[in-house]
Amino acid sequence: MKKSHMKLVAGLVFVAALAAGGYIFMQNRPLNVGVVTPSETVPIRVFGLGTVEARVLSNVGFEVSGTVTELHADHGDRVEKGAILARLDSAEQQARLEQAKATQLAAQTSILKAEANVRRAEAVYAQRLEDSNRKQSLASRNAITGQEAGEALRDEKVAAADLSVAKSEVEVAKAQLTDAIAKLSYEETILQQHVLRAPYDGVVIDRRKEVGSVISSGEVMFTLVQPDTIWTLAYVDEEQAGALEVGLPAEIRMRSRPNTAIQGRVARIGLESDRANEERKVWVKCNNCPQQPYLGEQAEVWITVKTLAQALMVPQNAIYDFDGLTGKVWVLEDGRLRRIKLTFGYRSEDARYEVTGGLPEGASIVTSRGPGLKEGRSATALQGKS
Repeated sequence: MKKSHMKLVAGLVFVAALAAGGYIFMQNRPLNVGVVTPSETVPIRVFGLGTVEARVLSNVGFEVSGTVTELHADHGDRVEKGAILARLDSAEQQARLEQAKATQLAAQTSILKAEANVRRAEAVYAQRLEDSNRKQSLASRNAITGQEAGEALRDEKVAAADLSVAKSEVEVAKAQLTDAIAKLSYEETILQQHVLRAPYDGVVIDRRKEVGSVISSGEVMFTLVQPDTIWTLAYVDEEQAGALEVGLPAEIRMRSRPNTAIQGRVARIGLESDRANEERKVWVKCNNCPQQPYLGEQAEVWITVKTLAQALMVPQNAIYDFDGLTGKVWVLEDGRLRRIKLTFGYRSEDARYEVTGGLPEGASIVTSRGPGLKEGRSATALQGKS
């Protein structure tokens, strides 16, 4: 029994030694690893999700209240600047306009009458002046009494006062004419406001009233947009927005046309970020916009901030302790594995980071963080694997 027990123990020891040796061999045998190879012409693009909008969008309506009697535009119509969109019932305003015209005509007649009174007063004054001068001369020679000379002088002064009154009446009549002209212009303006015209060449996006509707001043009748001001408002994560500039090329894909890439450029970058979502607003103007845009449609935007002629691009999942600028990676150097710290630059849209510094000459970066990687272990780079 003792002998067989010893054999059993010996066998177990042998198996354990064999297993340990196998484990040690497996852990220390040369490891095949994929390494990063240089990439050429790497586009660095940032992504933004947003909607189709219009820079020039107007809600238009009448400046006066009234009843809609005519409609000349509807949803989807293209209208030219100055084209009539709608009319209001203007009978009452037309009557006010005619009344203002009559008031202006009366004011013009009053001026003519006042000017005639001035000419009459001038004639009377000239006569009284001549008579007064003659009698003053006679009185100086005692040809007439002083009373008669005084009465003549009094009549001259009365005639002068009447002339002054007549002239002032002309000025009053002219002022009344100016007031009548202003009132007529006002009534004409109000009448024109009973006609709603397009403020620019545009497309009718919405019509909210029908013939017979009674509307208030300022109430929206139509919504118009300028087709050439269509753009996409995209929201870009602040973490990726640092390199954005006006004029950068962009690609737009609308939800209704996912297979159509619409080219464009950054037209505006918002100066205020969304504080809750930590996103920046970016407006992208398309170069070949669709003939019929749909406001509010969801769109995806890729903005090319730079194109790297050649770069080492490390997958994000191969980086340890990454803080946005630096991180640790496994490298293969002189046939051995090491873990070193590198600095990184741009991030590609497929989650790879550009190596900007820290890589020893001749070393290759391992593309993964798989099991078996440890300091000093021998390894071999797999050909064609990056």
